Amino acid sequence: MKVLIFGATGMVGGGVLRECLLAADVERVVSIGRSALLLDHPKLVQVVRPNFATDTSEITDDDLRNVDACFFCLGVSASGLSEEKYTALTYSLTMAVAERLSSISPQASFVYVSGAGADSSEQGSSMWAKVRGKTENALLRLPFKHVHVLRPAVIQPLNNAVSKTGSYRIFYKVLSPLLTFGRMLFPSHVLTTEVIGQAMLQIARRGAPVSVLNAAAIYEVACSSVDANSKR
Repeated sequence: MKVLIFGATGMVGGGVLRECLLAADVERVVSIGRSALLLDHPKLVQVVRPNFATDTSEITDDDLRNVDACFFCLGVSASGLSEEKYTALTYSLTMAVAERLSSISPQASFVYVSGAGADSSEQGSSMWAKVRGKTENALLRLPFKHVHVLRPAVIQPLNNAVSKTGSYRIFYKVLSPLLTFGRMLFPSHVLTTEVIGQAMLQIARRGAPVSVLNAAAIYEVACSSVDANSKR
């Protein structure tokens, strides 16, 4: 597979990037971001587009061509942002990229990382949840081979994955022992970046039973990937 990743410098994006580089059936990984990754790998192609968050024309058609799977892991915290600004960075940016990609590589599977609590009705009182739900709904209407939305809740970063949000980094560092204990007790609810990455790859390979996956469904798909690999 040729895989395209948006947000590989973030926590979840870094997790799926690692799994892609380890996977035997992934031939090429193209990372599109505003800054370069501090990583060199024979599979990895880095495309640096410093201003694409506000000007998606920086992304060329060649960047989006012949893609088998796109993992869209970009996301910002709504804290301190107006609805207009959050919508621009969440809905408008995502849709501008996804609509172009669907016209250039309609054979691709598109996997979008959303969040637990996203509002599919688009009618609730939570601004961020409505915007996320609006984004999910619009993506699910695009003519890709598959579109799947992931709604993880509690995530434990592994393998040096780091959140780009400062307050989240502190949270993960302080609560790391508790997250480890919680994962031992409730592995389908406390997901790791490794598990999420494995699930995303398995969805790219085979799809998933449902379009919108909560934490338990993400864990189940990841387990099916591990089981399949153990039988090879």
